[in-house]
Amino acid sequence: MSRTILMGILSDMRVWLNEPETEQLYKELLAYFGLVGASNVCQALESAWKDPYNKQEIEEFIKAWLKRKQRKKEETIAGVV
Repeated sequence: MSRTILMGILSDMRVWLNEPETEQLYKELLAYFGLVGASNVCQALESAWKDPYNKQEIEEFIKAWLKRKQRKKEETIAGVV
């Protein structure tokens, strides 16, 4: 269910990822915000997204994650040439 919340967040941000990328982002997001093992991850993530401060922090985390992913992709491509 909390993955559904993440999909909604990504949709709001107009970010489209494939399933393995979404799963990786999901795990890293939960770890970063200390939600791993929370009794109700879905509710915690949804509440965080509704709070303006936390929403901004989540957006910034996702943007930074996407930039790191792009940088790694570019380094891999440069290493192949």
